[in-house]
Amino acid sequence: MLTAGRNIDDLGDDALLAGFGVGDDDLAGEFVRRFQRPVFGIAVGVVGDTRLAEDIAAQTFERAWRFAALYDSRRGTVAAWLAAIARNLAVDVVRARRMAPIDPSDLDALLDAVTWIPERAALAAEAAGLDVRTAMASLPVAQARALVMAAFRGMTAGEIAEVEKIPLGTAKTRIRAGLLRMHAALQPVRQTESDRYG
Repeated sequence: MLTAGRNIDDLGDDALLAGFGVGDDDLAGEFVRRFQRPVFGIAVGVVGDTRLAEDIAAQTFERAWRFAALYDSRRGTVAAWLAAIARNLAVDVVRARRMAPIDPSDLDALLDAVTWIPERAALAAEAAGLDVRTAMASLPVAQARALVMAAFRGMTAGEIAEVEKIPLGTAKTRIRAGLLRMHAALQPVRQTESDRYG
């Protein structure tokens, strides 16, 4: 596609975002085409509902348009920036719906979204996020499920015990043990970051 001597397909993500932010219709259209699948994939992975994921994807692009001028390439790629926006919006939606009854089988999809996402290559710039997902993936499934319910669904230990059909003490133990294992797994990462930037 050519526009005023430009081959849009050859433009970098930063240039497309800049054009999107200033309202260039051609660049905006290409920007959305380039990123709509990964943004939708993140949203549906977290919320598990295609219609809701479409709304989240639309909100992601609206937010990207409003804040395009604030994007800083030194802090990560455009893909990683968009992925973070989509993920944050999706998690907010999940938290807002936390009081609705949930099917325990839905937690597996949410756990998968937290521990493995197709856009991992795009998110490589977010090293800390990758370290958290890696640490989460190393937990026993019962502990990981408890942490996902507590952190991403905003559920209390009592609610987790009810959903998992386990005693309250067991739910608390799983959350605490999972947090301790996450802390231990991430400690070397924090030390490395401290040494690097300290």
